[in-house]
Amino acid sequence: MCGRYVILSPPEVFRETYGYGEQPNFPPRHNVAPTQPVPVVTAEYGRRRFVLMRWGFLPAWVKDPAEFPLIINARIETAAEKPSFRNALRYRRCVFLADGFYEWRRGGARGMAPYLIRCADGRPMALAGLWETWSSPDGSEIDTAAIVTCGANGLLAALHDRMPAILPPEAVDAWLDLQAVDAKAASDLCRPCPEEWLSLAPANARVNDHRNDDADLLAGPPAPPPAPVPPAQGSLF
Repeated sequence: MCGRYVILSPPEVFRETYGYGEQPNFPPRHNVAPTQPVPVVTAEYGRRRFVLMRWGFLPAWVKDPAEFPLIINARIETAAEKPSFRNALRYRRCVFLADGFYEWRRGGARGMAPYLIRCADGRPMALAGLWETWSSPDGSEIDTAAIVTCGANGLLAALHDRMPAILPPEAVDAWLDLQAVDAKAASDLCRPCPEEWLSLAPANARVNDHRNDDADLLAGPPAPPPAPVPPAQGSLF
């Protein structure tokens, strides 16, 4: 599952990491939510492109988006079989520009407690995605995308049984290579990443409101103050 994520690296870091030709300038985003425009990288005819898409996948055959459920994630185990994703897995793969994502732990004193998951080495996090262009009856078009998910690794299993498919740097080329890499080979790239790749830390509960978008969301509640140390026996104070 992935319902919120963050974009923190400077634009030039993403551009160097993924090798697209465009030079977009965009601010950090600390609470990216579904239906918002999000930056992704695609590869068309061997050329990488920076593109803004709506986070919320709409298959081309949908007639009325208002009557279709919002799809923000695509399960890799069934993507090749689902009519919604089958063609996108073969012909329209992308990478979401991201630096981490939020997940929530249910129960406990804090209720739904949010956590921020990032790459332990501080590098951008390559989230595998699928995209589709939806055309409305009036002829207008919108590019839409979903984050691919797989089973959770051991670190995240305590929070959720799903996690985004995080591609290692050497797999990004293959994921975006629509000519040489078919749907089966692409699916094989999407598996739980090693636990040591990731860091996990409490986040601010204000992330629950998608209208909040500031750096304070990245830090969880402060640690309680240490308990006072009782004076030693015989002390005058």
